[in-house]
Amino acid sequence: MIKELITRNRSYRRFDESVKISTEQLLKWIELASLSASGRNAQPLKYAVITNENLCSKIFPFLGWAGYLSNWKGPAEGERPVAYIAVIKDRSISENHYCDDGIAMQSILLGAVEDGFGGCMIGSVNKSKVARLLKLEEQHELLWIIALGKPAEEVVLEQVRNNDIKYWRDEAGVHHVPKRSVTELVLKTE
Repeated sequence: MIKELITRNRSYRRFDESVKISTEQLLKWIELASLSASGRNAQPLKYAVITNENLCSKIFPFLGWAGYLSNWKGPAEGERPVAYIAVIKDRSISENHYCDDGIAMQSILLGAVEDGFGGCMIGSVNKSKVARLLKLEEQHELLWIIALGKPAEEVVLEQVRNNDIKYWRDEAGVHHVPKRSVTELVLKTE
């Protein structure tokens, strides 16, 4: 079960904009993050839920989409995210969020995949402009944006060849993601 969810949890970058996600659905996925581990149990992360079409369209130009696809400017109209979750550190709780952000985002995305949706963690964000759009207070630091929607693309995993880990798209628009084998990842200690 968990292996299937993890395998289906890809960085989706094209979505079916006709399929909306409710605020209640996003809160359900954020609840998964709230139940996840937190360094020192400080729980310094907060989340901004964005489903408003107008605000989504204002955030979109401030996001970078796929570094290895240098000639692709991101999803076209009709393929853009229908919702975002902004992952925010509350500095009044802690200056250090340790690895909480990765754990929380994985929990959110696994919940999304389980419910038939998908998303992409985006770190290439014009954080100051998005923070202004979200009217974040001074103690709130924008860390990531999770783009969400109903995936409208096929993503396939394949073995890394010639040590090339760059993802790519074929002529049919299928997104290929090379992954290293377990034997390559495990170091021998005995």
